[in-house]
Amino acid sequence: MSTDARAAVMTAYLTAFEIETVAMREPEPGQVLVRTAAAPFCSTDWMGWKAMRRTIPPVILGHTAVGTVEAVGSDVTHLSPGDRVLVAGTPQCGECYYCLAGRPDQCDLLMGGRPNPIVADLPDGREVRAAGLVGAYAERMLVYGNQTHRLPDDLSFDVACLLGCGISSAVGAVENIAKVQPGQSVAVVGLGHLGLWAVQGARLAGAGMIIGIDSHPGRRALAGEMGATRLVDHTAVDPVEAVRELTGGRGTDVVIEAAGPEIATRQAILMARRAGTIVLMGVAHAATEVALPQLALTTHGKAILGCQNGQIRPSIDFPRWIGYLRSGELDPTAFVTRRYRLDEADVALRRSMAMDDITGVFTEF
Repeated sequence: MSTDARAAVMTAYLTAFEIETVAMREPEPGQVLVRTAAAPFCSTDWMGWKAMRRTIPPVILGHTAVGTVEAVGSDVTHLSPGDRVLVAGTPQCGECYYCLAGRPDQCDLLMGGRPNPIVADLPDGREVRAAGLVGAYAERMLVYGNQTHRLPDDLSFDVACLLGCGISSAVGAVENIAKVQPGQSVAVVGLGHLGLWAVQGARLAGAGMIIGIDSHPGRRALAGEMGATRLVDHTAVDPVEAVRELTGGRGTDVVIEAAGPEIATRQAILMARRAGTIVLMGVAHAATEVALPQLALTTHGKAILGCQNGQIRPSIDFPRWIGYLRSGELDPTAFVTRRYRLDEADVALRRSMAMDDITGVFTEF
């Protein structure tokens, strides 16, 4: 079996991807070699391209994908060549402090500060790492077995690839972190792919009022189709005041922040009611800091919670979300706005930055 693979390699910041044939490393114990079938392009990846996420080139971007297992390391027993799989950006080693504490979203393999693994070598001998432990923008991926999950045969690859980023982060934010209850009011700040999945998650949870906040008219319209009951253009009105007006002056029970800029984080915290819950998903830059009024953090009793991939519990959450997709309770139809060949990586990046795509998906490698 050849272990060569075409890859879109980021060799420097703010420069075009180099479409190269790289030599993949062989799977070590605990690793799996997967032939890529579909991978979404996410804002996290263009942030890495712009040196905003501490991603160090040369690197293969892309932090989730689906495909078919080609080879497994010596101690991987739950997978075999030929299995259809989802490769998630969050591993679960089962041994570190955080996995043992029931928080695999903070697993040391991903969050412990170690360099991303070397997965391949360029023709000139330079070592190539995998962003987010995945490196999805390549014909093959060398990943950990503990981040690789079998998929049912009846779920298409271009839909299944949405599970490991948008669905896990945003629906996980609603279900696992905010724990939205029937009848509660929910504001979603930012209606990109994360925010739109959060709107669907809030609808599934039975939220009584869902307020979608974004300046993009097309995305506000989509949010309305997906379950938002009120829509706010934050460039036309003060979104904090608009949310308070819609909720009798209180603010919403839950706010899901899915935009990223510092001002969006601040507004999300201010538009939640006293003793409300705020889940923060967006990140503008690895070095961004947020200034907040102290009362909102102390006497107002608000719960401000972070969201690393929806605090996912893979063995519990993925089967449930696959069930939602199968039943139509989660509708992926509007998300895949364009399909790309690997050699169109620069087009996918620029369309994502310009908000022309909700989710672009690589389907030809």
